[in-house]
Amino acid sequence: MTHRDFRRYLAGRLAGAFGAQMLIVALGFQVYQLTHNPLDLGLIGLSQFLPFVVLVLPAGQVADRWDRRRIMAACYAGLTLCALLLLALTLIGLTAAWPIFAVMTIFGVARAFSMPTGQALLPNLVPTEHFGNAIAVTSSTGQIAVIAGPAIGGLLYIAGPEFVYAVVAVMIGIGTVLLLGVEGGGRTERVREPVTMRTVLSGVNFVRSRPVVLGSISLDLFAVLFGGATALLPVYAADILHVGSVGLGILRAAPAVGAAVCAGVLTARPVTRHVGAWMFGGVAVFGLSTLVFGISTSFPLTLGALVVLGAADQVSVYVRHLLVQLTTPDVIRGRVSAVNAVFIGASNELGEFESGVTAAWWTTVPAVIVGGVAVMAVAGIWSWLFPSLRRLDRFPGQASADEVRDLLEADDEDAERQAAADGSSAAPE
Repeated sequence: MTHRDFRRYLAGRLAGAFGAQMLIVALGFQVYQLTHNPLDLGLIGLSQFLPFVVLVLPAGQVADRWDRRRIMAACYAGLTLCALLLLALTLIGLTAAWPIFAVMTIFGVARAFSMPTGQALLPNLVPTEHFGNAIAVTSSTGQIAVIAGPAIGGLLYIAGPEFVYAVVAVMIGIGTVLLLGVEGGGRTERVREPVTMRTVLSGVNFVRSRPVVLGSISLDLFAVLFGGATALLPVYAADILHVGSVGLGILRAAPAVGAAVCAGVLTARPVTRHVGAWMFGGVAVFGLSTLVFGISTSFPLTLGALVVLGAADQVSVYVRHLLVQLTTPDVIRGRVSAVNAVFIGASNELGEFESGVTAAWWTTVPAVIVGGVAVMAVAGIWSWLFPSLRRLDRFPGQASADEVRDLLEADDEDAERQAAADGSSAAPE
């Protein structure tokens, strides 16, 4: 990419992603060594997820009202603070896990604001004709962080968790400085609507009014919800494939490898035609790969299935992200990105939970097989529920400002009619 602002944005995001991956791995090791309670590992995720769910929709409103560059830099400064707090807690001799949960709550708050803001900022940094390549490049570099970050964090942990946190603080601090250097994307005219429940939820209403966007987001939600079988990889590594911790690390990296390779292919040959078919095809292959992964007792076959799974998921992510960002006007892009972030966060967290629950019910292999079949069923059902998405040939253009205004005015009229109906029903006879 030849755009200076995009390069700074990409480098800043990459530094932050590497730092976050290293931090999470070190934190998991430290907490388990401290308490030897697997539940505490789940509480690390929960302490991040709860503030994320509560704040992500208001965060979309913030992204549409203020300078997105400064919001992103502030979020990264918050992540740097988290690393420094963990460093301080470790140096003074941590004896309980609850201070870590408190720090990770701050981490979740920063993530709630950075996720929709980052999605909304990216289209401001590159011309529309280059946006597809920007998505693919951003995805592929993110996958590099997912592949290498945990390995580097685990290696540095040999020197102690405090060393990892110090390195992470420096890395995310560098990312903060790089984001502060982004010059474009902050001067876009912002419509300072009053902060009301209507304006906060306007992203939800916009998604509901666009079947193509609603179909793509909800399809991804349910596919990942039923296909989150990678949460069960430790069981496969220990009890089914018998490959130990080293094999587990390789298996965990496999989906990210597939996604990174696919993102590189999409950079060179972006999808421009048969968009709907690519979306549904990616989800169907994701389900089939999950099914193969579930029944396999061969390490090479399982590894190959996970690589294909990651590549198929990348196709659907690529199409969904382009649909959301190219369809949405800039004035409401932060709030729509927040809705997208809710779906992504819910699918990832609940998908892991669903896999654990069904494995407890039916044992591991049947749970994964049922999940893969369910994903393919979802692809078929959604192709029937959202025919406009199935038939979509090219990426659509943005809705006009007039269309957005009409949508919001219609919401106001619906609210007034509902209030009038409520008042008349409550009137004394």
